[in-house]
Amino acid sequence: MADRLILLPIIIPFIAAVFLLIAPKGARYIKEAIALIATALTLAVATALFGKNINYTAQWAGYGFDFSLRCYAFSSFIVLAASFFVFLVTLYSTVSLKGKNYAKSFFVYLLITLSFISGAVFSNNLVLMLFFWEGLLITLFGMIAIGNPQAFKTATKAFIIVGACDLCLMVGTALTAKIAGTLTMSEINISLAGLGSLAFILMMIGAIAKSGSMPFHTWIPDAAIDAPLPFMAIVPAALEKLVGIYFVARFSLDLFKYAPNSWASTLLMSVGAITIVLAVAMALVQKDYKRLLSYHAISQVGYMILGVGTLVPAGIVGGLFHMLNNALYKCCLFLTGGSVERQTGTTDLNKLGGLWKKMPVTFACFVVAALSISGVPPFNGFFSKELVYDGALERGLIFYLAAVGGSFLTAASFLKLGHAAFIDKPRTRLDATKEAPLAMLIPMIVIAAICVIFGVWNALPIKALICPSIAEARLEGHSFGGFHVNATLVIITVLVLIGALLNHIYGVKKGGSGLKAVDHIYHAPVLSNIYGKAEKRFFDPYEIGLKLVNIMSKVTWAVDKGIDWVYNDLSVKVSSGVSLTVRKFQNGSYVRYIIWAVSGAALVIAFLAKGVK
Repeated sequence: MADRLILLPIIIPFIAAVFLLIAPKGARYIKEAIALIATALTLAVATALFGKNINYTAQWAGYGFDFSLRCYAFSSFIVLAASFFVFLVTLYSTVSLKGKNYAKSFFVYLLITLSFISGAVFSNNLVLMLFFWEGLLITLFGMIAIGNPQAFKTATKAFIIVGACDLCLMVGTALTAKIAGTLTMSEINISLAGLGSLAFILMMIGAIAKSGSMPFHTWIPDAAIDAPLPFMAIVPAALEKLVGIYFVARFSLDLFKYAPNSWASTLLMSVGAITIVLAVAMALVQKDYKRLLSYHAISQVGYMILGVGTLVPAGIVGGLFHMLNNALYKCCLFLTGGSVERQTGTTDLNKLGGLWKKMPVTFACFVVAALSISGVPPFNGFFSKELVYDGALERGLIFYLAAVGGSFLTAASFLKLGHAAFIDKPRTRLDATKEAPLAMLIPMIVIAAICVIFGVWNALPIKALICPSIAEARLEGHSFGGFHVNATLVIITVLVLIGALLNHIYGVKKGGSGLKAVDHIYHAPVLSNIYGKAEKRFFDPYEIGLKLVNIMSKVTWAVDKGIDWVYNDLSVKVSSGVSLTVRKFQNGSYVRYIIWAVSGAALVIAFLAKGVK
């Protein structure tokens, strides 16, 4: 019976979602109560499963498609983290979604998402993993679509982008199973020779798309505006990072075998570095609280992919530690954004200002999370970033420069956001604004406190959560708890952060407000043109794809019309012309008919005579 405990994180939230669907509409607080109880029970079970080794297998569909689950250090850690964040966001949502007509639907989708995440992470069979993985695509679409009347377009965009990448994952999975000769994930460890390389690339496309990496990211900023705020706090900010990076690490460290200096490692690091720089550059110039945070949700995943992609101990530990840290401070940041939106009615930075006096607890939580994501010591983000820096520098200076440059822009953008929303003079009348309700504050306070604890006592999460998730051979005997960072790199990081502060001070003096603190970067030569095109979606792969589809549709329309013209117009005119011409010779004259017959016979005889010769 003990091995069936692994089924509960899948079953409990799913059954709760079913109960929510059939619950009477008129009952007050029933949806909140069911969601809170289910997520609390799931968290309790996930806590009981943490650190245990459990294998559960049942016959499912034959042909090797077993219902096979595996609980071990890494998978139990991810399910525990996911359950923890979903519980806190559920508590937050009981107040933030009060009065929203889509609240019930949101809780249903959220519970199913938690169920499918547990299933995907615990899966030890490739086909079972795909079953749960694709289920997440449906809940992703649903949670975005319920946001507002315009959200369906954004939901469709997310569905197409992530769905196309999931198709790549399916093909990669089939190739992997063919090469390995098994569907059991714990038994797979194939090289990158031949089709193995293609399988790796296809599976990585699916994994990094789920984590929100470039170039599969463009639905996230749109969802920040259209989707319910709790969705942004839990799915792109936390759950997809946990699941996506879990599978990036699982594929990199377990399913495929390759060296740190291989092309696959360099490819992953390049994707990570590009994601860091380009996404944070876009975050820097945003004028909306949630949209700015959404670009940081994209940028931060670059550090995780870069760290894991190094395949060196410091980088791997740093990447996975940053995965956890990002889920913490990014969730907290979006929750502060939700509090601001609920209390002021807007997240437009042009309409905010002076909130630190009216919402002091929200502001304090924002400061802690902002310092964490910026990599300021001694917060948790500082230690995970330093480990990533260390691993990146070991692989190449260019990767380190991209990572540390991203930190400069991250700090600059959060100085701008905090100054504009909380410090600047109010740009509109916000006299009635007051602090968010306690149920919304508790999750923020808890997460902010953990950001501090995981920084000051970073050995706790590294030794208890991160290192046990990695094979001992990968760690090469290293221990990363405490202040285990390169002193030179720390000095450089501090100088970069001071540079960001000086840049902010200069920008505020030049622009006259925190909102305009980075305008001198936006309007810089060359950059202004690039930013202008980016804001018009000139570089958006989805928009480029739509244009190509539009061109193809016009071409195929023209071809279709051409075919119609050939059959409906040209053929009719030709047959009509031929029939009219024939009619001229068929006028009823017997003499003419005899002449035609004799002439034809003469031609036949001449042809036959020529053949005889």
